[in-house]
Amino acid sequence: MIAASVNDYRAFARKRLPRFLFDYIDGGSYAEVTLHRNVSDLQDIALRQRVLRDMGALDLSTELFGQRLSLPVALAPVGLAGMNARRGECQAVRAAEAMGVPFTLSTVSACSLDEVAGAASRPFWFQLYMIRDRGFMRDLLAQAAAQACSALVFTVDMPVPGSRYRDYHSGLAGSPGLKGAIRRTWQGAMRPRWAWDVGIMGRPHALGNVAPVLHGKTGIEDFFAWMRNNFDPSIHWRDLDFIRSEWKGPLIIKGLLDAEDARQAAELGADGIIVSNHGGRQLDGALSSARALPPIADAVGDRLTVLADGGVRSGLDVLRLLALGAKGVLIGRPWVYALAARGQAGVEHVLRLIEAELRVAMTLTGTRSIAEVDRTIIAQG
Repeated sequence: MIAASVNDYRAFARKRLPRFLFDYIDGGSYAEVTLHRNVSDLQDIALRQRVLRDMGALDLSTELFGQRLSLPVALAPVGLAGMNARRGECQAVRAAEAMGVPFTLSTVSACSLDEVAGAASRPFWFQLYMIRDRGFMRDLLAQAAAQACSALVFTVDMPVPGSRYRDYHSGLAGSPGLKGAIRRTWQGAMRPRWAWDVGIMGRPHALGNVAPVLHGKTGIEDFFAWMRNNFDPSIHWRDLDFIRSEWKGPLIIKGLLDAEDARQAAELGADGIIVSNHGGRQLDGALSSARALPPIADAVGDRLTVLADGGVRSGLDVLRLLALGAKGVLIGRPWVYALAARGQAGVEHVLRLIEAELRVAMTLTGTRSIAEVDRTIIAQG
């Protein structure tokens, strides 16, 4: 298995995973227009090639929220990621540490906060949704603080789950009870390596952070029913007061696409925001992150730390988002594809690929450090 790019890892993941898991990672909402825009709009950004600039020494490091990073990259929160390799989030946090970048644990991870903290040697980020049960949220925030999580990523673009057609076609959603379980079991049986590594040796298959409120129910249907019933469509800016009262560390608001919303986040004291459309998994037809980012960076870039995700498939794409105004870039699908293909080693390798691609892109645009990256490296016309 030789991978030269993120797309290679995507192909390996497709071959190794049951269809319902691959489509859950790979798919978007409705017709997947925004998912594809994320990729195409980013790739359409042309960069200025510069030559004879003495690029013998490059500095790819940066600092985010008091933490020095070897790359301007973090692993984004991805739900159910731990089902793609044995105790997957634990493998991913170790890979992130080895490469000197942050790992973000999803609320709906397979491995719990405590388990991931036991696998880690340094603090990681934790992601949280607004849930109707504020007591449950309070308990999770207390656990995150007890495990010294270094930042909270508060996702605001999922008051209700988006409709993802691929999940219905694969049997992950829309096939309740025994029928759905039989479909997924058959798909798993057709992937014997995954079935042994994750299906058998990767137990337990309870969603670690959500398990206490599922009261012993561990089926996929139980999880999706809980999501539908407990995600809170009444979420409002005033709810940040609750988050701030329970969380004292850096607060990063994820899921903004509008400059006015970004200004509101700054006024309410957020430390950072992530320009994101949830990987094209929520409002189909929304702006790509690449198009939404510049006006947001212009509006609030001097007041808080602007990060971005969406459509990143290479280190070149990382440089493009930095040039558009981001101070750091989160990657989601790339690390999960690599996790599914090769576990921790795959995640480390995909980060090394991104690092090498970023190094080439910086050299050929004449930027010696991350601090030098700005819109002047974007070709005009």
